[in-house]
Amino acid sequence: RTTSHGGGPRVSGPNVGNRVDVVLGAQWGDEGKGKVVDLLAQDADMVCRCQGGNNAGHTVVVDSVEYDFHLLPSGIINPSVTAFIGNGVVIHLPGLFEEAEKNEKKGKGQSVVIVLGTTKKGIGPVYSAKAARSGLRICDLLSDFEEFSERYKVLAQQYKSMYPTLEIDIDGELEKLKAYVDRIKPMVQDGVYYMYEALHGRPKKILVEGANAALLDIDFGTYPFVTSSNCTVGGVCTGLGMPPQNVGEVYGVVKAYTTRVGIGAFPSEQDNEIGDLLQTRGKEVGVTTGRKRRCGWLDLVLVKYAHMINGFTALALTKLDILDVFEEIKVGVAYKVDEELVPYFPANQEVLHKVEVQYETLPGWKSDTSTARTFEELPENAQKYVRFIEDQLGVPVKWIGVGKSRESMIQLF
Repeated sequence: RTTSHGGGPRVSGPNVGNRVDVVLGAQWGDEGKGKVVDLLAQDADMVCRCQGGNNAGHTVVVDSVEYDFHLLPSGIINPSVTAFIGNGVVIHLPGLFEEAEKNEKKGKGQSVVIVLGTTKKGIGPVYSAKAARSGLRICDLLSDFEEFSERYKVLAQQYKSMYPTLEIDIDGELEKLKAYVDRIKPMVQDGVYYMYEALHGRPKKILVEGANAALLDIDFGTYPFVTSSNCTVGGVCTGLGMPPQNVGEVYGVVKAYTTRVGIGAFPSEQDNEIGDLLQTRGKEVGVTTGRKRRCGWLDLVLVKYAHMINGFTALALTKLDILDVFEEIKVGVAYKVDEELVPYFPANQEVLHKVEVQYETLPGWKSDTSTARTFEELPENAQKYVRFIEDQLGVPVKWIGVGKSRESMIQLF
């Protein structure tokens, strides 16, 4: 883009290049992001992971085959997709290869591009090492192995002095890592350059798959019960090395109710028969942890907060069919603390534990939605439930999930 000014042509503005569409969790994770990514990846050229590690877990069902993903982007099921793991991801190398092999046996071949992760298991400690500037990166492993070994030994000694009972077979671990060098070398590119080329080459459909979710974000989540990375939209730019101007659609994935794994505040939790029914009907067990998920009604204060940070352009509402059996359905629409309405999502854990959720009660539909393939085929009260969510959030619902398979995703526009 040039214009002529006196002495010759001038650049009038940068070429923005391709946009990337982003899929992010809007609650505490487990919203069914993998399924939305799988849907969008069917005509994508590239699917990227920008943060987290193998603490994330996505399950995708295709032709009755169930795939589990922890480090690989779940869009990799499409054999023509290039999977790109960005610098913001922490990588456990044995886990990566094991996962690739396991899923390859189940499906079609995969092409994987991996960039600058780290090499130790344990997500929190890896991000701690990164922040303390003692972490080891893929680029270190692949440059000078002797130099890498020295730094590895220093790091191992640091951990041993902090945890005296910790035993590390330093030489054995280094042997294993050395064996990975040749295997991983063909997959590694300089991430920033690779991403820039992808954004400014031929038109491409690029998809970014967030791990974890807004309320687990290190800055904006229910701290300290959060993950160690930014799983909101800013993590896309820092975790892939790309400018904000290249962010296109931002899809928020919202479960039709709310779940949470582990401890921490959960204002709309139903520690009763309702919660138990949601848990059993929704088969709410963590993909990575195997722990039962805590369950409660949909909390729109929480989703609004996620929208404030991420700027969702559309929503995917998943697992609507789990609500099929309820006579009435409650939706959290406001918070009260000490009888006062609070217009924001409280940052402090103690305050959040005291929150009194204000609910709107909507009539249930008491019928099976799992066979619906269009919005019109949904029962009237289910349609009203969806419209209520749209009106409250001011964001359109683009997809509605009514089952596990690819076919059970209703697209509205």
